[in-house]
Amino acid sequence: QVQLVESGGGLVQAGDSLRLSCVASGRTFGSYAMGWLRQAPGKEREFVAAISRLGGGTSYVDSVKGRFTISRDNAKKTVYLQMDSLKPEDTAVYFCAGTDVGGSAYYTKVYEYRYWGQGTQVTVSS
Repeated sequence: QVQLVESGGGLVQAGDSLRLSCVASGRTFGSYAMGWLRQAPGKEREFVAAISRLGGGTSYVDSVKGRFTISRDNAKKTVYLQMDSLKPEDTAVYFCAGTDVGGSAYYTKVYEYRYWGQGTQVTVSS
């Protein structure tokens, strides 16, 4: 089992950048496919970005392509989400999540993730 702790959220203006970090506990971080998901007020949790176990494969929801970049450093047991050109519609609680089951390189469905962090708030003002 892995425990995940996010950081880096905050209040920014439209067009600004933020970098979210998620630090994992445990010794087998490299065996987890990781992702970032978000939940806006009154909306369902949605997939944002995913990365494969060794970082060679990534996937993004269409609304963030070209603006967000997911990466990981297995030696530091950390996954990142670089968010550029932020928009008010990016406002949400952002969750780091991971899974160590399944044969896919990465996962784009909320229900596919087994382990979750507590979330970090990102607020983008217009």
